[in-house]
Amino acid sequence: MAIQKPPGVQDILPGSVERWQYVEQVARDICRRFNFKEIRTPMFEMTELFQRGVGETTDIVEKEMYTFTDRGGRSITLRPEGTAGVVRAYVENKLYGDPDLSKLYYIGPMFRYERQQAGRYRQFHQFGVEAIGSDDPALDAEVIGLGYAFYQEVGLKGVRVELNSVGTPAIREAFRGKLLAYLEPKRELLCKDCQSRMGRNPLRVLDCKVDQRHFADAPSILDSLDEACAGHFERVKGHLADMGIPFEINHRLVRGLDYYTNTAFEYKAEGIGAIDTIGGGGRYNGLVSSISAEDRPGVGLAIGLERTVLLLEQQRAEGDGPGLDVYLVGLGEAAERETVKLLHALREAGLSADRDYQGRKLKAQMKSADRLRASYTAILGDDELARGEIALKTMATGEQRFVKLERLAAEIKGIES
Repeated sequence: MAIQKPPGVQDILPGSVERWQYVEQVARDICRRFNFKEIRTPMFEMTELFQRGVGETTDIVEKEMYTFTDRGGRSITLRPEGTAGVVRAYVENKLYGDPDLSKLYYIGPMFRYERQQAGRYRQFHQFGVEAIGSDDPALDAEVIGLGYAFYQEVGLKGVRVELNSVGTPAIREAFRGKLLAYLEPKRELLCKDCQSRMGRNPLRVLDCKVDQRHFADAPSILDSLDEACAGHFERVKGHLADMGIPFEINHRLVRGLDYYTNTAFEYKAEGIGAIDTIGGGGRYNGLVSSISAEDRPGVGLAIGLERTVLLLEQQRAEGDGPGLDVYLVGLGEAAERETVKLLHALREAGLSADRDYQGRKLKAQMKSADRLRASYTAILGDDELARGEIALKTMATGEQRFVKLERLAAEIKGIES
């Protein structure tokens, strides 16, 4: 049998990759407008970074990390998420010395050994942003607004924001007793993961996607917030309302990572199976100090690109990327030779162009131009070559006209002589 790809990964092929490029282009443009700068971190880090940063009781650290010992005897892990690596880079490169806020974004692959589901893979891709250096609630709202704008601009419909506050570690510890009193009578009804989490991190029970039906009347951590956390949450909600970003309060939303404080949020969308979360994030005021001597507040988000692309395909939204500007057809030996030179000149002029390399007939070449969604087809025969002209056909209308060879690029660009 021929060697095949490992389970849980995918080949992104021509025809689909254009949608990926479109989504990434929108992400980069959104970040430019919000003044976030790109950062690129290694695809593997020291394992301790994720144990300390993400949390040892999380599913990621307990069950999903790709961890190995390298030839130097070091424990190395393929990055399962982006935030810890960005924070490590922020500290190691002393970005905290800059008087301005650090506003960073990343796009790249992550790795988790988890059960395959719709839009979920063991190698997957995330677009994420991190804003480090301020605890201003307006920054929380800006990050949430950036993610919402991304979904709007790629063309997804029906995306909604769910919002909660998870307070501080001290508030969560005080809330723990109330939550355990609620959960204990339900212990035997819950899945094995939830039963295990009850003894170590009961708040994470509320994050379970299997047992949500049992938590409808669970106590709300919002009722346990102190004055500072409640005030922060109210200001975040007020900013979102002022920005016209619709949101719903979900008091059971806790996210699956231990580093969150105060604001936690998710983006939800229908149509991708039982798990409808397509992105999320929150504030992490204690994360920087958990991996270094520095202590800086931060807030960020991560968006799953596989799920975004899957929804785009299901909703038939825009995002296929542009087709060719022009497809060249040469009829006759001299004309075919001329198309090689002409093709190179068109590309140098900034146009996307291609031609046939398989010796096909005119009808087959025109079908190829259709498949490539060419805006124009330029047909050159030996007679046209002798006159210094080429037939330029507008594919959308079928209109055809003759133009001078030296004017072909200008005509396609719509430049007047």
